[in-house]
Amino acid sequence: MIEDHPLLRIRRSFPRPTAAQVDAFRGAQTGHVVDAMLGNGGLDSRIKPIGGVKPFCGVAVTCHDGPADNLATYASLQVVQPGDVVISSAGGFTEIAIIGDLLLGMMQNAGVVAFVTDGAVRDIAGIRGVGLPCYAAAVTPNSPARHGPGTIGFPLVCGGATVGPGDIVIGDEDGVVVVPFARIDEVIERLAAVRAAEAELEAKVKAGLKIPHLLQKLIDDGRFKYVD
Repeated sequence: MIEDHPLLRIRRSFPRPTAAQVDAFRGAQTGHVVDAMLGNGGLDSRIKPIGGVKPFCGVAVTCHDGPADNLATYASLQVVQPGDVVISSAGGFTEIAIIGDLLLGMMQNAGVVAFVTDGAVRDIAGIRGVGLPCYAAAVTPNSPARHGPGTIGFPLVCGGATVGPGDIVIGDEDGVVVVPFARIDEVIERLAAVRAAEAELEAKVKAGLKIPHLLQKLIDDGRFKYVD
C-alpha cells in the first residue's frame, strides 16, 4: 500500500542568531544593510508595506505554501517564537491572498514581529487595526485553501532571494532585506562602517556639498570627455 504524503514537512529546531546579533540591526535602514552586503539582499521591489509603514527586525521562520494555499503559513503558529518574522512564499502567485487580518492577529499574539510574502494579502482595514508589520506583493479579496503540500523551517525563494530559517530580516518603507545566517557577523562589521560613512556624507551635504569626492576625482583625473 502506498502511503499518503504528509501535508507538511516541518522543521521546528534550526540555528537562530543571538539576541545581540539581532539587536545590531535594529533601527538600521534597509539601504545601509544592502550596502553592507555589497549591494544585494533586498527582496523583489513589489514587496512593500500593506496598511501602513512599520519598520521591523527579526528572525526568519520560512513557510513554503505554493500558489493558492496557506496551510504552511497557518501551521507556522506552532513553530514561531517571540521576535520572529514569518516569511511565506507563494511562488509569486498574487491572485489568492495568503493571509488576512485574523491570522495576522494570531501571529501577533504569538510574538511574531512581522509578516512578509511574495504573494497577496487581504483585509487591509483589519490589517491596519492589528498593527503587525505586513509586507506583500499585492492585495486581493480572494481567499486561499489549506490543503498543502508545504514546508516550514526549510530554505525557500521569496521575492527572488533565497531565505533560510534563522536568517535576519529587516524591513522599512524601502522594502525588505534578508541577511543570511552564515553572514550575520560579517554584515554587522560592515554595517558599522556604512553607517559611519553615511553620517559623514550627510553632514557634508547639509553643510553645502555640491560635488562628491568620487565625482571630483574622476573630473580631476580627466576621465570625462567634454564635447561642448
